[in-house]
Amino acid sequence: MHPLVNPPRPDRRTFLRQAAATGLSLSPFIGSTRAAPSDRLVCAVIGVRGRGRSFYPALASRKDTTVAALCDVDANVLATALAAVEKVQGRAPKPVEDFRRLLDDKSIDAVFVCTPHHWHGPIALAALQAGKHVYLEKPASHVYREGALLVRATARYRKVLQHGTQMRSSEVTARARDLLRSGVIGEVKMAKAWNVQRHSHRKPVPDHPVPKGVNYDLWLGPAPKRPFNPNRFHGNWQWYRDYGNGDIGNDGAHDIDMACMGLGVDRLPVRITAHGSRIALEGEREYPDNMMVAYQFDNDKVLLYEDRGFAPYGMDGVDSGNAFYGTKGYMSFSRRGYFQVYLDRKGTKGPGMKGDTGNERHLQNFLDAVRGSARPNADARTAHLSCALVHLGEVAYRVGRVLNFDPKTEMVRDDKEANAMLTKEYRKPWELPRDL
Repeated sequence: MHPLVNPPRPDRRTFLRQAAATGLSLSPFIGSTRAAPSDRLVCAVIGVRGRGRSFYPALASRKDTTVAALCDVDANVLATALAAVEKVQGRAPKPVEDFRRLLDDKSIDAVFVCTPHHWHGPIALAALQAGKHVYLEKPASHVYREGALLVRATARYRKVLQHGTQMRSSEVTARARDLLRSGVIGEVKMAKAWNVQRHSHRKPVPDHPVPKGVNYDLWLGPAPKRPFNPNRFHGNWQWYRDYGNGDIGNDGAHDIDMACMGLGVDRLPVRITAHGSRIALEGEREYPDNMMVAYQFDNDKVLLYEDRGFAPYGMDGVDSGNAFYGTKGYMSFSRRGYFQVYLDRKGTKGPGMKGDTGNERHLQNFLDAVRGSARPNADARTAHLSCALVHLGEVAYRVGRVLNFDPKTEMVRDDKEANAMLTKEYRKPWELPRDL
């Protein structure tokens, strides 16, 4: 069994390298990876519902990857996934209930972490420590501290981490970024991200017996011990703080990430304000269904996030999108795969483009990075910069006041309550490494 243990203390040279890596103003980590011992990268997928279903068929159908194992705490969904891979690959992967078994397997090169959010950080950190490359679904962290640890862990263990923000690899994003940097709309001073879509929520139900074939204690993992309830399980856990991050950490994580890209920020914010409430009162959830967050950076750039989970319509024709405001014009951008530039007061159209949403390119970029021929487009530092905004926005909403954040110490100034929310308690034996 591979425990979540503290790694050995580094020597002086390693320590200095890590110290540099933890400074978020430095250049992104470039992984020094080794190629797989064969032509095929040996992969495992952890969590086969939801996003996991996007990876095991794709990996099984490739000539340069092998799905050696599938891992899930629910034997019922695991059986279906195993059969699907065997049909494509010609042989069934190994079924695994406890992800730690995968980390003991030295033949596995890379793991794809597609679990509920509360498991993202702990599994990714353990996998990096075990010498695995990691494709980590968004958000990379359930709380702020986990993201900072991931930055340090990738530097220490020299492994690739790719965050599942697929538009980082889209040709649409690349073209939009080049145009913004060229000054087509002038200097970009403000960015807006929005997620506008109607969600329905389940009515409260009594606790139930644990379904047959489910290792519920392992599903809870670091989360507090509590009875099984179907509302907090498959397909609905994201609305509860013990396991998910609500709208801002679900679809919002993608849109905030793209806002950071377009705004060109490579730093953490210094001032955060948030407002929110419940408008649609039916159903059970622990997050607001409308939210507005403003982030100010030390170069006076501003990023705005808007969430309307009660609305049966989008904004500017899309449910999830961005707008980048410059001194000469603005760009409307959607992670659904297109952008359009508007110039002058008349709204004259400038350059525009439609294309893919980056899924296949993002996977290819990860595999290339593992082989050492590319850099990951969404590495741990990029992931932390974006996910930090998710967590800081949620903290600002919960405490109901302005957060004055210090990017150097990664703490809120003079706010003990807010700082406590940057991390959380982990149920034993799932505590995180202490000396990263």
